Amino acid sequence: MLTKRIIPCLDIKNGRTVKGVNFVDLRDAGDPVELAKIYSNEGADELVFLDISATEERRKTLVNLVREVASTINIPFTVGGGISSVADVEVLLQNGADKVSINSSAIKNPQLINDLANKFGSQCVVVAIDAKQIDGQWIVHLMGGKVPTELNLFDWAVEVAERGAGEILFTSMDNDGTKNGFANAALAKLSTLVNIPIIASGGAGNMQHFVDSFIEGKADAALAASVFHFKEIEIKTLKRELRNNNIAVRL
Repeated sequence: MLTKRIIPCLDIKNGRTVKGVNFVDLRDAGDPVELAKIYSNEGADELVFLDISATEERRKTLVNLVREVASTINIPFTVGGGISSVADVEVLLQNGADKVSINSSAIKNPQLINDLANKFGSQCVVVAIDAKQIDGQWIVHLMGGKVPTELNLFDWAVEVAERGAGEILFTSMDNDGTKNGFANAALAKLSTLVNIPIIASGGAGNMQHFVDSFIEGKADAALAASVFHFKEIEIKTLKRELRNNNIAVRL
């Protein structure tokens, strides 16, 4: 049985970890290198680093910071933000990333998914999808959730998988930062449509929410930020709770 993964997320802006609600009202959450070290030691299965303003500011990911974080951890490390080419990915992999996460660039140039999968292997390519419900439809957004597209979440997820993505990181913008739980109905539907792992993101507020994301949402991994950054949930305690609910995790 494949174990479920717990993934802390470092949203980076101006070199600091930040966290907001519904993608806005950001507040400082600490030094990314220190947080990365803590999570690696606490038993996180992976770490995600998202340079959240890189695309909007039309610049590349903070490579020096990526290298510094990578040197302090011994778990798989995914990096996203400002990635738009094979060359961008080569630089990040050379500086310690194990996987890359692409979002806006994949929407603007879907062939990039194919190119990265062909060059580096599907296991290296995570496609992040930010979506919110508009008139009952899950609509994909880009530029850090600022710009709605005409893409439907489920149609886009199927295309992403067909193009060679190894995982999908789905963030519900409606749930993000609310601590009201993950978007489990959408997660469950995604898991039936594609045969690649789905990472749940947006809405974690307590340990039961993680349990629900795996049981109701059928997610393969659950990602969270503020509940870990502000010590509301400790990863070791969370994993014991998941085990108590018959969810396979690595302790």
